[in-house]
Amino acid sequence: MKDILIKYMDKYTTLSEEQKLAIVNEIQIEEVKKGTILLQQGDIPTKCYFVLQGCIRQYSLDEAGKEVTSNFYTEEQAITSFQHHKQDKASSYTFVCLEDCIVVVGDLIVEEQMYNKYTQLAIMTRKMIEHNFGEMQDELATFIALSPEERYKAFIKKRPSLINRVPQHQLASYLGITPESLSRIKKRLNNHF
Repeated sequence: MKDILIKYMDKYTTLSEEQKLAIVNEIQIEEVKKGTILLQQGDIPTKCYFVLQGCIRQYSLDEAGKEVTSNFYTEEQAITSFQHHKQDKASSYTFVCLEDCIVVVGDLIVEEQMYNKYTQLAIMTRKMIEHNFGEMQDELATFIALSPEERYKAFIKKRPSLINRVPQHQLASYLGITPESLSRIKKRLNNHF
């Protein structure tokens, strides 16, 4: 699993092999069982994660107590909660493992020390955040501009592996539609092919 992380670092940094190995040996990698909650909505985050293997869902409870899925994180994606700018630093989301996962676990308190020790790590994190933010902007624009059927088509084009990895009611929530609407869309599309 550490080779996945080294490959990822190669994409975003110019760290030497020695530095990459030192970082990999300093970080904590955990196997996390399906159903494990990494962060509960309302809790103050103390950790961040990088998915080496598995799928993690991000959701929140709306005012009626209904779960609203806002993201799925899979291999080579980072999970962090940016609450530092808020007066109430509590997380707006819950993160739960949909599969058995292997994740890098970062301690937010130690993070600054790691950045000071390995400046390329801070650069890598910034590039990763910029990349993720750009993707989120595109996804939001797509969500707003497209019909539910077009959203589903865009989703299967961009993340086809998730179709069979996540429960359909959670996928429907992510797409902003009911499970029944998702079933109708899938049936309609299957009849066209």
